Amino acid sequence: MSASVSRRAVLGAGLAAVPVLSSGLPRSVKQAAYISFSPTTGAFPLVGAPVVVDPDDHPGVVRVAEDLRSDIERVTGVRPSTAPARLAVLVGTIGRSALIDDLVAAGKLDVSGIRGRWETSLQTVVERPLPGVDRAFVVAGSDPRGTIFGAYDVSYGIGVSPWHWWDDVPPTHRDQVWVRPGRYSQGTPVVRYRGFFINDENPALGTWAPAYFGPGKAPGYPGGFTADFYGRVFEVLLRLKGNYLWPAVWGRAFAEDDPENHRRAAAYGVVMGTSHEAPMMRGIEEWNRHAVAAVRDSSGAIVTPGHDPYGGTGEWSYRLNSQAVRAYWRAGVRRMVDQGFEGVVTLGMRGNGDTSLPDGDGIELMREIIAAQRQIIEEETGRPAAETPQVWTLYKEVQRYWDRGLRAPDDVTVVLTDDNWGNIRKHPDPAEDGRAGGYGLYYHFDYVGAGRNYKWVDTANLRNVWEQLHTAHAYGNHGLWVANVGDLKGNELPTEFFLDYAWNPADWDLARLGDWERRYAHQNFGAGPAQEAAAILAEYGRLQARRKPELLNRRITLTDGQVVYDDRQTPFAFGHRELERVTEEWRELGRRAERIERRLPSGAGVRDAWFELVGYEVLATANLYELRSAEFTNLLYAAQGRAATNSLADAAETALARDFALAERFNSAVAGGKWAGFQTQPHIDYGDVDRYGPNAGWQQPERDNVALPDVLFPAVRRIEVGEAAELGVAVDGSESAWPGGTDAGPAALPPFSPHQTRPQQFVEVFNRGRTAFDYRIEASVPWLTVDRPRGRVGRQVRVEVGVDWAKAPVGRAEGVLTVTGAGTSVTVDCVAEKPPARGLRGFVEAGGYVAIDAEHYDRTVGGWRRLDGIGRTGAGMTPWPVTLPRQTPGGPGSPRLEYEVSLLAAGEVTVWAHLSPRNPALPTGGLRYGVSLDDGPIETVDINVGADDGLLNAVWARNTSDNVNATATKHSVTKAGVHRLRFWMVDPTVVLQRLVIDTGGLPALYLGPLESRRM
Repeated sequence: MSASVSRRAVLGAGLAAVPVLSSGLPRSVKQAAYISFSPTTGAFPLVGAPVVVDPDDHPGVVRVAEDLRSDIERVTGVRPSTAPARLAVLVGTIGRSALIDDLVAAGKLDVSGIRGRWETSLQTVVERPLPGVDRAFVVAGSDPRGTIFGAYDVSYGIGVSPWHWWDDVPPTHRDQVWVRPGRYSQGTPVVRYRGFFINDENPALGTWAPAYFGPGKAPGYPGGFTADFYGRVFEVLLRLKGNYLWPAVWGRAFAEDDPENHRRAAAYGVVMGTSHEAPMMRGIEEWNRHAVAAVRDSSGAIVTPGHDPYGGTGEWSYRLNSQAVRAYWRAGVRRMVDQGFEGVVTLGMRGNGDTSLPDGDGIELMREIIAAQRQIIEEETGRPAAETPQVWTLYKEVQRYWDRGLRAPDDVTVVLTDDNWGNIRKHPDPAEDGRAGGYGLYYHFDYVGAGRNYKWVDTANLRNVWEQLHTAHAYGNHGLWVANVGDLKGNELPTEFFLDYAWNPADWDLARLGDWERRYAHQNFGAGPAQEAAAILAEYGRLQARRKPELLNRRITLTDGQVVYDDRQTPFAFGHRELERVTEEWRELGRRAERIERRLPSGAGVRDAWFELVGYEVLATANLYELRSAEFTNLLYAAQGRAATNSLADAAETALARDFALAERFNSAVAGGKWAGFQTQPHIDYGDVDRYGPNAGWQQPERDNVALPDVLFPAVRRIEVGEAAELGVAVDGSESAWPGGTDAGPAALPPFSPHQTRPQQFVEVFNRGRTAFDYRIEASVPWLTVDRPRGRVGRQVRVEVGVDWAKAPVGRAEGVLTVTGAGTSVTVDCVAEKPPARGLRGFVEAGGYVAIDAEHYDRTVGGWRRLDGIGRTGAGMTPWPVTLPRQTPGGPGSPRLEYEVSLLAAGEVTVWAHLSPRNPALPTGGLRYGVSLDDGPIETVDINVGADDGLLNAVWARNTSDNVNATATKHSVTKAGVHRLRFWMVDPTVVLQRLVIDTGGLPALYLGPLESRRM
C-alpha cells in the first residue's frame, strides 16, 4: 500500500457512534504533555502503530506524516507502517482529510474547539474510530499548518529536536512511548506570521551550501541555495512552529537559483515573503542579474529603456524608470499567482543594495509607489488588494515616512523594526485606531553595519530579547514577526525562543526563562546535563551581551562631545583587574563547558550536537578573550620594557592557533565532515583601514589574517632586553612603569578604604633584563601590608598590597612602599582613607565613588519589575507594566527607586545612570528619567537627545556597541553623611542597570567599578 493509505481502504464502512467529547481544550505550558515514557492507565502505545494519512490532504500534511514515521523510528528503532491496524495514528486536516471529516461526522471526534481557527491542532485518543481499528491517536488540524504543527509537536514530545538535522542531535532511545488519554492542543498562535530571514550568509552558509547541495539552476551564479537546501530550512521552520520565510539575498535569487524553490515552499506549506528591500515578491538580485543598461540622451533622460523578459531594465529608480520597475513588480506578483504559492507581499521601495531610496524620501513619491503596487496586486490576482496579505517594513530611513505622517492602507501590516542591535525603534501608538492589518516586528540576531558586523556566533541575551518582545506584544504588535538569523546555524537558541514566544507570549514569563533554557538543553543533550547546560547558556548570553566578540579590539570614547574610535585598544581596562576578571569569567565558562562534554557519551553523536550548539561558541569566545587579553597585555608590557613581553606574544599567537583549530574541528571532525567550510566567518582582524578601506570600522575583513607578508596578527610586539638585571615597577591602576620618563610622575596606588569592594591592589616587580635578581619591599608605616615582601624575580612577581585597618588611623593617612632590586629603588605612594565607623548606612563611598546595581534598592514606589540577567553586571529595573503612561516625577506617589548612600564630604557630585540602550519607541517622543539627591531638585534626562532618529549615528553606535547608555546629572551635597538617591520614572520602557556616584575618583572602566559595600 502507498505511504498515504487510500480512502477506500479505511472509509468504506459506517462508523459506530461514541459519546461526544468535551470541546474544552486545556493547554499545558509543558509542550507535548500528552507523551509519556512509562505506561499509565488508558495510555495509547505509540510504538508499532501505523501512521495513516489521507493522500488527498495537503501535500505538506502527507509529507509531515512521513516525517513523523521517521521520527518515531529515530527514537524507538521501529518504523511505523502505513496500513491501518488495530492501533493507528491518524493525521489529517479538518475539511481536507476524509479520515478526519468522517470521524467528525460520526461523532467520534469533537473538533469544535479548533475548527475555523488559525494553525490550531488537537491531539486525542479515540476509541473504535474505524472498522478493524480498536483505538487511534488522532492528530487533527484546523488547517494544513495546524496539522503539520500538531504532528511535529508529537515529534518534539517523543524527543526529536527541531535541530536534529541542522545540528546532528540524536534523540534519546526509547523502547516504548505512550500517549496519555485526554484532549490536548497547543492553542492558536498569538502572532499570525512567524518566521526568520536568512541573511548575511557569506562566507559561512555561502561557502558550505554549494559544496553540500551542489550547483544551482541559474548558470553563472552561486549554487547551494536549491530546493533541497530550502527543504531543510522549511522543515526546521515548521518544527519550530514558524510559518514564514525571507530567503537569502546576498547574490541569491530564490526564484531563479532553483525554479523549484517556490513550488517546494508551497508543498511544505510555508508562507514566502521578501525582505524590506525587496518589494512585490522579487529579490533585488533578480533585477541586478537581468537589468539592461538604459540609453540616455544628452540631458540624461532615458530614450531607450531596453527590454528584458524579467522586467529588470535600466536603473533601480521609480522616478526615472517607473515603467520598467512596475513591469518588474508585476512579474513577481504574476509568478505568485501562476505558481500558487502562499505569500505576503512587501510594499514600498528602498535603494539597490539595502540603502535609502536614491529618488529621495518625499512622501508623495512613496504614496505613489504604494498605490501603484496595490493596483498591480489587484490586476494580477483579480481580487481586491486587501485580500492579499501585504507588509510595509519601516526599516532604517523608511520609518521617517511614518513619522512624517504617511500611513499605509489599513489592511497592510506595518512592520516596525529594531535598531539592528536588538532595541526596538517604535511601538504601535495606543491612541491610534487599530489597524486591520495590524503591526509586525523585524528583529536582529545578526547584522552587517555600524558599529561593527556581528555574524560569528550567537550573542543574544534571552533576558534582553524577552523584554523587547514582551514590550512589543504589550503594545499590540502581533501581526507578523521575523528575525534576521544570519546563517541560521549558529543562532539556534534565540531563533527557537523567538518563535516559541511568538506562538504564545503568556507561556514564557521572565521568571520561566530558566525553564525554557532547561527544556532546550534537555531536548538537545538529554536529561543528565540539562541543568548545568542551561546555566551555561544563560551565563553565555549574559557575558556576550556585554560586548560583541568582534568589538574586543575597539575602544570607544567620548572626547569633547565627539565619539572617538580606537581599533587597537581593549575596551576593558587594566585597572581594577577588569580585563583579567572578564577573561577569567570566560575561562571558567569554557572549563564548565568542557566538563559537560567529557561527561557526554562518546559515539552517540551527542558530543557533536553539543559542540555545534554550545561547545564551539563558548570555547571559541573564551579563547578569543584569552587572545585579546594576551595581545593587549603584551602591548602594555612592551611599552614598559618587561622581559615577559615576548611570552605574551607567544600566548596570543597560541590562542590564534587554537581559534583556527576549533574552527577546523567544526569543519572537519563534527558529524563526519558534514559542515565542511561552514566555520569560516572572520571575527578577529577588524579595523585595518589600510587594508580594508573606509568601512574598516565595521565591515568584516576578508579573512582572519596570520601570514600576510606585511601584517603580523595578532598585533603584538616583540622586544629585546639586555643581559643584565634591571628593576621595573608597575602599580595597580596605572599603565606607566618606574623607573620611567619624566611624564610618568610618582608611582602611586589608588586610595585604600575599608569599604572598598575592588580587587586587592598590587605592585608588580618586573625584570627589564634576562638575569634574575632579588627584591625587597619595605613599608614606611605599620598599617601597610604586602604578602611577599621579599623574593626573587625571574620575569615578574605580583605583590598584593593591603591595609591593616586595626592599625590605620581614622581619617586620611599616608605611607610609602620602597621597592629595591638590581641596585635600584622605586617608591610607591599609598593613601588610606578610614572614615569614622559610626553613622554609615547604605552604600558607602570609597575611592571617590559609590557604585550601585539597580536591583539593590532600599525602597520602591509604584510598579517596578526586576529583570534578572539583563544588565552588564547584574539585573535591571524597569517600570511595570511597560504600558504605563509618561509620569511627571515628584510627589509622594510618583514611581521611583530609592537608594541610601553614605557620602564622606560635601560638594558637587555626578550621578551616572547606566541604562540599556533603548530607543524612543513611544509616541510621546524621547526616553526620559529623573534623578534627585535628598530633597534637591529632580534633574530630568532624555537619554536620546541629539540622536538622528535614535539610529545610525556615532553616539548610537557607541551605546549599542557598549550595550549601555550612560548619562549624567549634577547634584550638590551639603554635608557628609547619609543621603537618599532617587531614580524617578518618567517614561516606561527605561531599563536601569546601575547608578554610579562620582565624588571625584571614579576610575575609567568599561563595566564600571564593582558594586560598593552596603552597610
